[in-house]
Amino acid sequence: MRRHRIHRPKFTTMADGTDAALTIHELVGEVDGPTIGVSGSIHGNENAGSQIIRELWPRLRNRRLAGRILLLPVANPRAFAVNKRYTPVDELNLNRQFPGSDSGWYSDHLAAAITREFLNKIDVHVDLHAGTDRPTVDYVYILNDERLSRAFGSLVLYRPKTGVAGTTYDGTTKSVTVDRRGISSVVVELGGGIVAQQSYVDRGVAGVMNMLRAAGVVEGEALIPTRQVVVRGIEIVRPKHGGWLETSAPPLGELIFEGEELGRVVSPYTFETLEVIPTPVPRGIMILSHLNRNVVEPGDYAYMVGDMDTAEAQE
Repeated sequence: MRRHRIHRPKFTTMADGTDAALTIHELVGEVDGPTIGVSGSIHGNENAGSQIIRELWPRLRNRRLAGRILLLPVANPRAFAVNKRYTPVDELNLNRQFPGSDSGWYSDHLAAAITREFLNKIDVHVDLHAGTDRPTVDYVYILNDERLSRAFGSLVLYRPKTGVAGTTYDGTTKSVTVDRRGISSVVVELGGGIVAQQSYVDRGVAGVMNMLRAAGVVEGEALIPTRQVVVRGIEIVRPKHGGWLETSAPPLGELIFEGEELGRVVSPYTFETLEVIPTPVPRGIMILSHLNRNVVEPGDYAYMVGDMDTAEAQE
């Protein structure tokens, strides 16, 4: 009989007297194999990953496994509770604080606890992110295990430059899993936004289950999609004005071409168009968008467009 345990390691005490602790589910399989870690909600307003893990749980608890699975459903509980990207205790981005420190800010303590209790104990890391509570996103990073990244099943994958100091990846979980430990790591960006999440959650569950097959932890053959687009460049588009963001871009996963609009910022007060936002590349593929009329501030995430001129040739 496989064992299931819940670990709640305390790492500090809060000013209100409560314990700050992680909640980690451990599933131990019948035979030896790798330890897979699946985490969600490192950013507190990206809870699609936590929903995926919640629905993974009943599919895994009675299934034959090889090795172990560690589930960290809510990596940043304080941010999760208030639906904020940053940790409200110190207003820091947890995913820029790794590997953490026991003598820094609260987010450093939290990052150190996740490193010690979770990241240092796994052989493969699947880190589930989303498009926050307004934009919706759909792509997967290729970091150091291309087959595993492809196994999630997303149409668009992103291969970033590696080994570049001072990049936006400094202080992320990658700094522990890939740079320090050299273990397989996949970052998934899926879902979010003011839309029904169930279709994204269903896709996420199916994708992680397929990754577990690819890793040899769950029985069965992993299915790798025959058509996937790998881009080496992504353009992030931020509005210069705040107001209503009204999208005219095609759906996620579809192409957009030079001269076409991504959307417009419209004043909620005068109804005038404050800004027309063009696509930033001659040939692009949509990977993040606002699927409803949403309020944005200047500099918010508005769109992300994969640059098809950097796309790798399909074999």
